[in-house]
Amino acid sequence: MLVLGDAHAADSDRRKTLLELYRTLEPDRVLQVGDLERYDLPAPTWFVAGNNEDFDVIDALRAGDASGTTNVHLLASTAATLEGLRIAGLSGNFAPTRYDHSRADLSDDRRRHFTHEDVEHAAKLEDVDVFLTHEAPTGLLSYGYDPGCEHVDELLEALSPSLCLVGHHHRHRTADIGGSRVVSLAPAWERYYTLDPETLALESHDHELSTSEA
Repeated sequence: MLVLGDAHAADSDRRKTLLELYRTLEPDRVLQVGDLERYDLPAPTWFVAGNNEDFDVIDALRAGDASGTTNVHLLASTAATLEGLRIAGLSGNFAPTRYDHSRADLSDDRRRHFTHEDVEHAAKLEDVDVFLTHEAPTGLLSYGYDPGCEHVDELLEALSPSLCLVGHHHRHRTADIGGSRVVSLAPAWERYYTLDPETLALESHDHELSTSEA
């Protein structure tokens, strides 16, 4: 199973890299952690929305309308079963001024955020093996301060996934948080990853196809 970090495929060079990965690797299934910005893809892809997306498309996918898209499946406080794994996701990023709002109250670019409703719905999911989130939990990254979000911490505690995959920060980091292995993914133009569905082993690959264990 192919795993990709942020793609930012609205940029022509990064779109070319993204599609080259699909063509070269010919994956059966793909997991992606947000800032995808391309909704017509060569292989079935399950993703969470990031803070850089076409939010009209994201809203349509939230509503179950996939018209105008190809091979993309949004995980927005929802889950899917792939190769025997229960994959769940929280779409969006955190803004303290929008968290207590209803999703219906968000408009324009503010649709990029998750709300308390999204977190509450995600917390009710069961038997989650792999959790995708654009926002990081605390204890994973540091810029002289911890950029993590306590609401993602709450979801890790509630769901207890074996593996949590994180986007947004464009850097590779790993940590064990509350019994979950958490991996912040490098962006798709720097690395790609492969996931063994049987063992949940995640391997990191550069674009010359050399590998190292993540």
